[in-house]
Amino acid sequence: MQIFFHILLCMSKKSSTFAAAKVINMYLNILKSKIHRVQVTEANLEYIGSITIDEALMEAANIYAGERVQVVDNNNGARLETYVIPGKRNSGCICMNGAAAHLIHVGDTIIIMAYALMTPDEAKVFKPAIVFPGAGNKLVD
Repeated sequence: MQIFFHILLCMSKKSSTFAAAKVINMYLNILKSKIHRVQVTEANLEYIGSITIDEALMEAANIYAGERVQVVDNNNGARLETYVIPGKRNSGCICMNGAAAHLIHVGDTIIIMAYALMTPDEAKVFKPAIVFPGAGNKLVD
């Protein structure tokens, strides 16, 4: 369901009356997916860019191949955006590729997040997929 917000625009700087209304569609950028506190297992400076994520983790977090993600490094505070490449299922693979490997290193603990646009009404009821992997970046039951 779409929500419309009415914004009244003043026709004249001197006038205290509002004469026109404009309808604006508003979408919020809401957390859709999160893989919380995984360890980086590989870094590949020579790759063209991106982050490789174990396909099982991607599926559990509702993250898609090619999707833009934000990566936050808990060790050094680095934050970056990149896109996702699926890694071998159930491998625990978290690989920083390309220039991102200069900021985030093997052994660092990171959080991976993806966002989606939705209306305020949709955002009120939406529940993000949040995954808390265990040792070795493996899914836990």
